[in-house]
Amino acid sequence: MKEFSNEVISGQWKGYTGKEITDVINIGIGGSDLGPLMVTEALKPYATRLKVHFVSNIDGTHLAEVLKRLNPETALFIIASKTFTTQETITNATSAKNWFLENAKDPAAVAKHFVALSTNGEKVTAFGIDPKNMFGFWDWVGGRYSLWSAIGLSISLYIGYDNFEKLLEGASFMDNHFTTAPLEKNAPVILALLGVWYHNFYGAETHALLPYDQYLHRFAAYFQQGDMESNGKYVTRSGAQVDYSTGPIVWGEPGTNGQHAFYQLIHQGTRLIPCDFIAPAQTHNPISGGVHHKILLANFLAQTEALMKGKSSDEAKAELEKSGMAPEAVAKILPHKVFLGNRPTNSIVVKKVTPFTLGAMIAMYEHKIFTQGIIWDINSFDQWGVELGKQLAKAIEPELQDASPVSSHDASTNGLINFLKANF
Repeated sequence: MKEFSNEVISGQWKGYTGKEITDVINIGIGGSDLGPLMVTEALKPYATRLKVHFVSNIDGTHLAEVLKRLNPETALFIIASKTFTTQETITNATSAKNWFLENAKDPAAVAKHFVALSTNGEKVTAFGIDPKNMFGFWDWVGGRYSLWSAIGLSISLYIGYDNFEKLLEGASFMDNHFTTAPLEKNAPVILALLGVWYHNFYGAETHALLPYDQYLHRFAAYFQQGDMESNGKYVTRSGAQVDYSTGPIVWGEPGTNGQHAFYQLIHQGTRLIPCDFIAPAQTHNPISGGVHHKILLANFLAQTEALMKGKSSDEAKAELEKSGMAPEAVAKILPHKVFLGNRPTNSIVVKKVTPFTLGAMIAMYEHKIFTQGIIWDINSFDQWGVELGKQLAKAIEPELQDASPVSSHDASTNGLINFLKANF
């Protein structure tokens, strides 16, 4: 990875016409997409000269929109699939290769523009990628935990291998902390226990990740998979069905955008929503003398204080009366101005979002998820829940190939299939 990254970034690696690579396109889905996408967005200040694009969705629009921006002479495609059988990834990769060959004309040119991240050398070779351009990794590495492996090649190309190593060093730092720190000072364990406390004893069903840093805008989306695919299980490791709640629904958006969207429900809704507020003390972009960042941090601090303290009826009434509002109006609006408070939050502050601190933070949440899985006695490293839909989709695909009506499913599915076929 190091040698290849350095060759591409330096321009030593040339395309089939002798031009330097300018664009890297990662084709993958799930863990082969979400992690590298989140990290490259989070570490934009460390970008090399290369542009990076991500294609995951089987919807052809995703690939088509990326291809519009590319020159086949300077594009490098990374096909990221552990098994090299993932339908969405291989379909997108095949279409990308066809697009490339329409321009290059020569199949030999593929060797300079396609590499694979996989454990299946036979499938990679059959696809037409030179085995020398395959970056392997252990077959026990789960997709949602794989950005540290060869799956992180797009990260290495985007921020440089030295910075990729710093990302790994940050993760290693947190690994050591998790395995050596006493429980009462162990960050992943504390986060895990707080989550179990609110989830299992206070009935919280969701957990919000709220980064006050625009570069971290994909952080919550990444840990939606990391958490929900790991701990969204109702069967214990021994095969028994649980009689308690397990993994929460994870969601979130960056601040302050979320404040103008869903914080209303967090503050005054009927559901308890534990929140992690994440912020850097320093910004990479101190524009206007740093005023933007000061306002951002003021909001970060204000929200956690407001969720903790709330506002009593007496406090709200005093404010309204001080504003000169008539007694009748005060009485009418007062119930809406009360905040109950006592809403749980964690404040996670780093000095700056760097490869090291990001690596440590990702690993911290990984270990939190693992710890909760142990407490709930579930296997956080399988994902059988994604299989059933795949199986049914394979059965439905051939039924969409002709116009004849379908009656082999339930009434709802039959109706939907037949409606779609009538409107192709």
